Amino acid sequence: MSDHHGHHLARMTTEEAAAAVRSSPVVILPAGAFEQHGPGLPLATDTLRAEHVAAEAATALGGLAVVGPALPVGVSPHHLAFSGTVTLTTTTFAAVTREYTHSLYRHGWRKILVLTGHGGNGPALATVAQDLLTTHEDLQFAWTPLTPLAAHVVAAMGVSEVHGHSGEAETAQMLHVAPDLVHTARLTPGSTATAALDPLARLSRRPGHPSLTVRYDRLSLNGVLGDPTTATADQGRAVIDAAVSRLTTYITDWTAV
Repeated sequence: MSDHHGHHLARMTTEEAAAAVRSSPVVILPAGAFEQHGPGLPLATDTLRAEHVAAEAATALGGLAVVGPALPVGVSPHHLAFSGTVTLTTTTFAAVTREYTHSLYRHGWRKILVLTGHGGNGPALATVAQDLLTTHEDLQFAWTPLTPLAAHVVAAMGVSEVHGHSGEAETAQMLHVAPDLVHTARLTPGSTATAALDPLARLSRRPGHPSLTVRYDRLSLNGVLGDPTTATADQGRAVIDAAVSRLTTYITDWTAV
């Protein structure tokens, strides 16, 4: 992995941060979660992936963006049946995001992008984006989930019919980003087919229909959606590289507006 330290606000002095406002107009805030990721992946999986992609993107952008402080705990009440999960309410997560943004805005940044490795943060981030339109009219606030940036790569992996959390794509990314934290001998398939889900869980996974939120212990006995045993580090590198490429292209175009 390349050296990203020069692009992290956390490693800058206050004078260097003041200079970065002018030279690096975009701040990327990695957001994640502190939640179960099945028997083989660590609780910080979503944060670790977001931090890695944010750092790679900042490096690829050559200083056009800096990486701000992470949001390491997200909105995860649907995982609370599994040990170790820590969650914020949507209200608290949104408030923390707004206060991070307000601090950065006060120092002069006008382009903030939240990169979330945890899909459960999405609804709160959408609310924050709407609120900021009225409270900070000259601020441009963007956000994106991580893995969907590389949806075409994931689709080519041959994932299970039911897949996602702790499944093929997330495990592949972790095998590339932090292989020392992946317990490969403990990787176990979870729910892989719609037919195996109970009727309510099946309804919650029906595409193109109303959104229904259910607890993950209803979706999967071990908290896994998909078959992580098929994942490889090479697949993970392809997902990460595609996400970084999509993100850097967007930020380059954004700064030109």
